[in-house]
Amino acid sequence: MHQEFHAIPAILNYFWLIPFFPALGSLVNGIFGRKYFSRRVIHLIACGTVLISLILSILCLSALIGLPAEERLIEKEIYTWIPESTSHTRDGATVIFKIAAGYQLDPLSAVMLIVVCGVGFLIHVYSIGYMAHEEGKYYRFFCYMNLFTFAMLTLVLGNNFLVMFVGWEGVGLCSYLLIGFWFKKKSAADAGKKAFVVNRIGDLGFLMGMLTIFYYFGTLDLTEVMHNAHHIYTVFGAGIITTITLCLFVGAIGKSAQIPLYVWLPDAMEGPTPVSALIHAATMVTAGVYMVARCSELFVLAPISMTVVAVVGVATALYSASIGLVQNDIKRVLAYSTVSQLGYMFLACGVGAFAVGIFHLMTHAFFKGLLFLGAGSVIHAMSGEQDIRYMGGLKKHIPRTYWTFLFATFAIAGIFPFAGFFSKDEILWKSFEHHFVLWLAGAIAAGMTAFYMFRLLFMTFWGSEERIDPEKKKHIHESPNSMTIPLVILAILSLIGGFVGVPHALPLLGRIEFLTEKFNINSWLAPVIAGGAHGPAGHGELGVAHHGDWLLEVIMMGVSIAIALIGIYLAYLFYIKKPELPKKLAENFRSLYQLVLEKYRVDELYDFLFVNHIKWWCNAFIKVDNHVIDGAVNGSAWFTRLNSSISIWYDTYIVDGLVNLIGWTVKINSFIFRRCMTGYIQNYALIIIFGVVAITCIYLFF
Repeated sequence: MHQEFHAIPAILNYFWLIPFFPALGSLVNGIFGRKYFSRRVIHLIACGTVLISLILSILCLSALIGLPAEERLIEKEIYTWIPESTSHTRDGATVIFKIAAGYQLDPLSAVMLIVVCGVGFLIHVYSIGYMAHEEGKYYRFFCYMNLFTFAMLTLVLGNNFLVMFVGWEGVGLCSYLLIGFWFKKKSAADAGKKAFVVNRIGDLGFLMGMLTIFYYFGTLDLTEVMHNAHHIYTVFGAGIITTITLCLFVGAIGKSAQIPLYVWLPDAMEGPTPVSALIHAATMVTAGVYMVARCSELFVLAPISMTVVAVVGVATALYSASIGLVQNDIKRVLAYSTVSQLGYMFLACGVGAFAVGIFHLMTHAFFKGLLFLGAGSVIHAMSGEQDIRYMGGLKKHIPRTYWTFLFATFAIAGIFPFAGFFSKDEILWKSFEHHFVLWLAGAIAAGMTAFYMFRLLFMTFWGSEERIDPEKKKHIHESPNSMTIPLVILAILSLIGGFVGVPHALPLLGRIEFLTEKFNINSWLAPVIAGGAHGPAGHGELGVAHHGDWLLEVIMMGVSIAIALIGIYLAYLFYIKKPELPKKLAENFRSLYQLVLEKYRVDELYDFLFVNHIKWWCNAFIKVDNHVIDGAVNGSAWFTRLNSSISIWYDTYIVDGLVNLIGWTVKINSFIFRRCMTGYIQNYALIIIFGVVAITCIYLFF
């Protein structure tokens, strides 16, 4: 049967330029920014290159939409990284191994491009105003931001695990550079190092998974690995696939800050606020979720791994939400919120709803980017103050920041019709279909999220202004347009962004074909996600598509909204209507409150179990190096010097002495013999006579 192929739009031949422009901006600003460019030129280059990438991303997405679903995979080989060679897989098959440094564009990477470039561009623009006070470091900041964007784009566009790993390590490096941007500040330098070290632990798992894939599959090409996943499962069983997926998930745990490797993310708040927004919303922390979704064909073949992903995700969501309840640093509350929302994404992946996890990744980028940038606007207005206990009544001073922040808070709380409602509700629904306990834990975490986010809103923007320092109160002002315009755009996206994932069960909206079919994110991702929009169909229990009754789904939507409203009401009761209640509760449950306030002392536990022991061993190795290794080296040097001194003395006084003695003897003898050898015959006769007399005397007397 003849299959019709459509011509590929020309723009899709140039999608590889999307990561090229941020890389170019980073290179140009890094080399010439300090000496030759003004601040205006620096940020025009940085923002302009990301804007070009955003425009290209939109054009490529539009072109991709016009293609049939089966043709939405475009690959571009940049150059041959590792030339062709013959290799053998574990089952004895001979394969031609080759690694090309290349990119691939498909529906999943297209969504990620819009998120990374879109939100990343707004953060770049916001940074113009936020970093205006930086002088000598201005060029360096935008150089790092462009490099961060390039690394993330490389990660999501890589057509094989090795290219993905380059981007994976690239975002880790950039996070170190940006978190520790103010490196003269000890807490910032320590936070950068902590992020770098913790991520290396996760990266080891990713590397082990990648090497295992190569050993059994004989290739690292993403398309080939996913295509051959079921064959490897059939030949070697679920154990190998489970091992691979668990190793990959360890990498995701580190990069996306899940239990137990989440500890680096709250400390990442030491970096500038735009960095926090970029890390938490558009890049880095979403990398783990993206990688799990990209490898969904592997994960659905490993039920144990899926269960681990779901349990770790929901546990992280619940655990970090509880910490967010009592934090007082505005950015730290948002940091634990990010950890919690990432847990939701992994919960979705763990129950087989990979597309829903990516959907929440997208909506989260909108409202979490807005929340962090809004927090930066508050900090800017409050002259650097970050403690919400010393804020209040700011909504009349910075109204644009307040209203946009309110939109984001509604979105993250899951209030209809904001974006977070659609994605979070879909996760809870899929969890409910899978297991009631997962839904219950997720629902409790959702209630906590609504509570602590509105606690943050009420303490910052509502209430009395008396808590504000009088000196800082004099300088409260709205942020410049370069900071507030990105807030407005993200607020709009936080409102309408969820309509690309309207559930079919929702009355009226769910029946609009325009929203639910062609432009529905579940349908869009179905060709590249295992099981399509309804989970991994055909792979055991996880593959069963539990559609259920639409009425039940609508009821569950109402339940999730009710839970959010209860959280909002409790926050209003505690911090507006009866502000004395939190203090009373803290006093009545002092030990529990202190434990949660100190983040369950996990950092101290890690210090006790790992860090201090590692430091002890390091100090022991230092002592061994100083006293044993260096002692041996220094002793060898001392012995060499002693030996050379003896050699010098022996050469000077023995060898040279004997040579000089021989020379002196010859000289003396020559002096004597010269006196004898006069050339006169009578002298020679006299010497002969003396010789004869001497010999005669010796003979006679001896």
